[in-house]
Amino acid sequence: MKTRIKLLLGALLVLGGVSQASSATRVGMLRCYVQGGTGYIVGSSHEARCIFTSEYGRRERYWARMKRIGLDVGYTGNSMIVWAVYAPSDIRHRALKGSYIGASADAAIGVGGGGNFLIGGNGRTISLQPLSVKAETGLAIAAGAGDLELR
Repeated sequence: MKTRIKLLLGALLVLGGVSQASSATRVGMLRCYVQGGTGYIVGSSHEARCIFTSEYGRRERYWARMKRIGLDVGYTGNSMIVWAVYAPSDIRHRALKGSYIGASADAAIGVGGGGNFLIGGNGRTISLQPLSVKAETGLAIAAGAGDLELR
């Protein structure tokens, strides 16, 4: 129940956080390689390996867990998601570590894609905005509130 409330509040935060993100500057890119899996009608959970590359070329590795609450039916293979990372100013080492919440949607029939707009991290000041659609394979449809935990 606590996770559902957190994810629903995340969707509302994204709607209100768009103006905050527009005043931030791009500080780098986050690329995540997500393990495939099965959606269980009302949600899913996937492990991921992520690499943050700052605008200056500094690289940081993160482990991640991606969760979704909402419609999530089907199976997807391994996928990759790329986000532009926005923050109020340049960020310190390991600043992306933390929890992100927001809106998420995917679809695949053989080949598919989707996107996730998330806000969180360092005092909820970091925004992850999709650079391109999520590339995936499988047979699935999903939409709802997303949660990303970077560690």
